[in-house]
Amino acid sequence: MNCPDCGHERTRVIDTESSDDGSSVRRRRECQRCSFRFTTYERPEWDSLQVKKRDGAIEPFDRAKLRAGIDRAVEKRDVPETTVTELVEEIEATIQARDTRIVSSTFVGELVSEQLRDVDKVAYIRFVSVYKAFSELEEFLRELDAVLDAELDKFEPAAPDDDPPNS
Repeated sequence: MNCPDCGHERTRVIDTESSDDGSSVRRRRECQRCSFRFTTYERPEWDSLQVKKRDGAIEPFDRAKLRAGIDRAVEKRDVPETTVTELVEEIEATIQARDTRIVSSTFVGELVSEQLRDVDKVAYIRFVSVYKAFSELEEFLRELDAVLDAELDKFEPAAPDDDPPNS
C-alpha cells in the first residue's frame, strides 16, 4: 500500500479492526518514510452483483457510485461521515442478502430513500428529487408535503382529556 502523502511504497499496519457485521476490515497504517497515518478498508469484491438500469442496461454494482449519490444528498448537512459509511454498508448488505445477483436501480434507489428519510429529511428530499426525476412541480410538492406532514405529526400535542381532573 503506497502512502497517500508521499507515495512511498512501504507502510506498516498499526491497528486492525473488523466491522460489526464482519463484512469489512479497517486498518490504520503508517508510512515508514514520512510517518503519515491513514486508514484503509478491505472488503470482499462481489464481481457477480449487477444493477439493471431503467433503460435495460446492466452494469456491475459500484459501491463508490452509491456512496457518491448519498454524499451529494447529505452535502452541507450535519450528517457524520460514519453515518454515511454505515448507510452504504447497510444498503450493500441488503442487496447482497438477496437471492438474485441482478437488482434493479429502482430497488437500490428505494433502499437509499428509506435510509435517508430516517437520517435527514433535507438529504432525503434532495435524493428523491434526482432519483425520482420529478417531471412536474406538483409531484415534487406532494413528496415535500408528505415529509412535512410526517414531521408535523411528531409534534402535534396529545388531545386533552374530555374530563378535567377533579381537584
